[in-house]
Amino acid sequence: MDTEEMQRQLQALTDRAEIADLMDRYLRSLDDGVFDEEWARAFHTEDVTAEMPIGTVHGRDALRAHVRRGMSLFDRTVHLGTNAIIKINGAQATVRGAQLSTHVLADGSGSIFISAGHADSELVRTADGWRISSATLRVVWTQGSPPQLPNDTAPAPAA
Repeated sequence: MDTEEMQRQLQALTDRAEIADLMDRYLRSLDDGVFDEEWARAFHTEDVTAEMPIGTVHGRDALRAHVRRGMSLFDRTVHLGTNAIIKINGAQATVRGAQLSTHVLADGSGSIFISAGHADSELVRTADGWRISSATLRVVWTQGSPPQLPNDTAPAPAA
């Protein structure tokens, strides 16, 4: 193996580790509940698009506000991601993984709402490291009663 090939392999392994770490830290951050500007910059590009069960948003500031509103529906959460398939193509990457999310509702009932599905993300390498430029969460199944969504958080009705 020549030096150039070793460099390529080292870069691929480094990228893979950085992307896996970013995705793990992102899911953990949802449980920590601090959705400020620093949080948004640490994980997302300025022009990020996110499609979530509670709606689709465009732009880092809109995503931060949307996540903050959505997560305020829960007292506590645990988000787990697994089976990540990472594909890297230069300064772009895709990640597809499974996500299991357990939520304790903030309505005072102590009720638990669980959702599971597939998370698909597109990432780009920036000067600050890998960042999510697009994310889609498709829920496959749920258990328990979901929270009542405020009007400004609910997904838009289908046309």
